[in-house]
Amino acid sequence: MPDDLVLHRLDTGVLELVLNRPDKLNAFTPEMHMALRAQIDRAAQDGAVRAVLLTGAGRGFCAGQDLGERDPRKAGPKPDLGATIGTYYNPLIRAIRALPKPVVAAVNGVAAGAGANIALACDIVLASDMARFVQSFAKLGLVPDAGGSWALPRLLGEARAKALALTGEPLSATQAADWGLIWRAVPDDALMPEARALALKLAKGPTYGLGLTKQAIQAAATNSLDAQLDLEQDYQRRAGASADYAEGVTAFLEKRDARFTGQ
Repeated sequence: MPDDLVLHRLDTGVLELVLNRPDKLNAFTPEMHMALRAQIDRAAQDGAVRAVLLTGAGRGFCAGQDLGERDPRKAGPKPDLGATIGTYYNPLIRAIRALPKPVVAAVNGVAAGAGANIALACDIVLASDMARFVQSFAKLGLVPDAGGSWALPRLLGEARAKALALTGEPLSATQAADWGLIWRAVPDDALMPEARALALKLAKGPTYGLGLTKQAIQAAATNSLDAQLDLEQDYQRRAGASADYAEGVTAFLEKRDARFTGQ
């Protein structure tokens, strides 16, 4: 597995990951999938990682699947796209969503197809005001994948989700922020400084409690109110027993900044 398909750097608790096929707008191959999954797994297992920052090299975030391997003009059996989804995309989305640490996406350019939906699987999405989000599946006769058909109606409502998915029209980062699809659109030259500052802030925070918060909000998508109240009770019990909670209260009483350890 080439080590340069996903550049990685761990600094002050932030694992920065860069999709690195800029000549192909960082489109996914099986090898790049494996490289990214390996880094997400590393983030889950390494206590030194307190937050993850995901971005793309060059002028794009990610163009989704590399279609160069799917040329229908070449002889051979028809591709089993379901196998591709089950082997690569679904495990990746599940790993990002299950990671008990914050994941920030810095969308530096076009995010198309599965590339857009991988960004939306992250916890906080910042985008350059030059970026665009494109549900390009309709142009290929395909269905939104990588969680797109789940995320879009929840974030935007059915009407906007269907319109974006059925037309494949690009959505500007500014409009995406106005609609609530992403957290914020920022000037292009401010994207990475702001994204790194945000990731560092999260990395210095109470990692265990932030992870529980992430999981609680995600669970609310399918829970009833009663089930969610019970989950909050359970998670608050766990958070209240953490070292970070004790440090947070102590820092408040001593009128100083908290020094969280993530435990």
